[in-house]
Amino acid sequence: MSARHEAEGLKYGVRETVGTAETLELSASGLGQRNPQHYAYPAESHAATPDPLPTLGPPLTIHEVAEILGCSPWTVRQRHLPQGLPHLRASARGKIVFFRQQVIAWIEKRQRQKGGPIR
Repeated sequence: MSARHEAEGLKYGVRETVGTAETLELSASGLGQRNPQHYAYPAESHAATPDPLPTLGPPLTIHEVAEILGCSPWTVRQRHLPQGLPHLRASARGKIVFFRQQVIAWIEKRQRQKGGPIR
């Protein structure tokens, strides 16, 4: 080893260290979160609290919604969508997806507005 490498403190280029891996000293206490009390573990946070949002139910096609409403898919598209039937459309010309619980809630809301019985 030359005096120049020793003086500069370079360890790369020394024959003994070429091709060997360098290990770093890591303490077990240094791993993890800084403030774990601020970040609850997913298993604990979901097990203790119930889901505040109701499920949407299974996705439905326009044909299935038409069957629930007792009308044709054309009527769902032309009459009920403009009246506020909740739906999801992925793009401007995309397929329309409905969720069962939203459709049922929309029907019940309309029945209450018109004074009809809810069964």
